[in-house]
Amino acid sequence: MEALFHVLEYNIIPIFLLIAAGFVLSKKFDIDIFTLSKLNFYLFVPAFMFVNLYTTPIDMGMLKVLGFSIFMLAANYLLAEIIAWLYHYDVGLTNAFKNTIMFNNCGNIGVSLITLVFTSDPFIIDGKTPYFETAMGAIVVILIWQNLTMNTLGFYYAGRANFTAKQSIKKIVQMPTIYVIPAVAFLKLVDFDIKPTFMWPALVYLKDGLVPIALVTLGVQLSKTAFQFDNRVMHISVFNRLVVGPALAIAGVYLFGFSGVIAQAVFIAYAVPTAVNVALIAVECNNFPAFSTQAVMASTVFSTVTLTLVIYLARLIYPV
Repeated sequence: MEALFHVLEYNIIPIFLLIAAGFVLSKKFDIDIFTLSKLNFYLFVPAFMFVNLYTTPIDMGMLKVLGFSIFMLAANYLLAEIIAWLYHYDVGLTNAFKNTIMFNNCGNIGVSLITLVFTSDPFIIDGKTPYFETAMGAIVVILIWQNLTMNTLGFYYAGRANFTAKQSIKKIVQMPTIYVIPAVAFLKLVDFDIKPTFMWPALVYLKDGLVPIALVTLGVQLSKTAFQFDNRVMHISVFNRLVVGPALAIAGVYLFGFSGVIAQAVFIAYAVPTAVNVALIAVECNNFPAFSTQAVMASTVFSTVTLTLVIYLARLIYPV
């Protein structure tokens, strides 16, 4: 119960305060959601990706975590395809549904949870946190993979509802995010240190602004959305993200032979709710934005319970 209240107080309530701020501001000033989504995808997301990639040393041992992330994306994709086929969803709803299941909020909730879990008892030994660096390395690999695929495949699937395949690919090519990895790779290849330059503080400011701006944007979108509590597709999405998703992660942990800290970290990472940017992508591509927004909100609310259970199970089935 203590873990539940800790997650609620330090992870969930701050998120909803920012969402509420966007909601109230939009009701008062009629804020343009498309302007906010452009700021997210053309400034804040690329800077977030660049700074994280540039500053995070990726251990070669973490390549298995990348393989695990690829497996989870493929498994969730296949799961969403089967469900959409069984319920006869149209192309637009199928692709919006896929995004709500494939992409999770490991950026703020996931990283915060890993920090909370591995810097608290029983992971404190002689006043130190020896497991934190390993756990954080795993979550960063997942975070980078999720952001990269969400801002490429996520856009492609959302765009396919209203555009041709060629038009969807053209939209992806226009996204700055896809150029971040080659840019970072080039800087490291030529051994150029960008940190002393005038560009670095600006990039860091933008990186730090991603989470609050994304959450405020979600609040703005929510103010323009009629929430339907009886939306069956939303219920199916939330169940798969919060219950079936962690079950698939357990299968993936077994398949990749993870144990201890890594097993706990990746299990927790794939139990977090739907990514906020899924709703923003839906808005940008005009593909079921109301459904996507509701899926993000509902999964975030219900995750206060499911995440507590996952943290407990992680310690139980993957002891350190």
